Amino acid sequence: MAEETEFAMGAEAACTDGPGGKVTRVIVDPVTETVTHLVVAPRLWPGGARLVPLDLVETTADGIRLRCTVEEFGQLGAAEETEVLDGVVGGLGLGGLYAPTGLPSPVQAIVRDVVPLGEEDISRGEPVHAVDGAIGQVEGVRVDPADHRVTHVLLQEGHLWGRREVAIPASAVTKVENGIWLNLTKEQVEGLPDD
Repeated sequence: MAEETEFAMGAEAACTDGPGGKVTRVIVDPVTETVTHLVVAPRLWPGGARLVPLDLVETTADGIRLRCTVEEFGQLGAAEETEVLDGVVGGLGLGGLYAPTGLPSPVQAIVRDVVPLGEEDISRGEPVHAVDGAIGQVEGVRVDPADHRVTHVLLQEGHLWGRREVAIPASAVTKVENGIWLNLTKEQVEGLPDD
């Protein structure tokens, strides 16, 4: 079996002709337990996070490489939607004026993550829950390069002075919803070897 591929949140991903961005999330098909996309946020233009299909991703000794140019990367599906709310005061649109003062109303932008239908996303820092309580935060995932199945969830366990990274077998994950839920106790997770 080939060595597992690690997708750490925050890892740099380069295009064939220049910079790509940082991996911010992974998209997983919960039925097949496979990674389908990486979400890569470009450094060159904020708010331009893209859904990168896994068939455009390769890992090298130098990190993550995307099999596309910077221009092609920019044409991939958006991984975020932004809704701008303007001129809304007390639920009423007032023509863009803030009622009591006549000043322009504040503009509010709401950014939502885009996740393909039927799939789940996993982000850095999401809580990981053991059977008996929270145990740490997600740092990334490991994937079998042959079939893209998640083999391990990488967990940052502990507090500022006692942190360690642990690879939790995917078989211990019971669901991915508002974090990662395990069928292990805190003690069992603490007993896993450091990664």
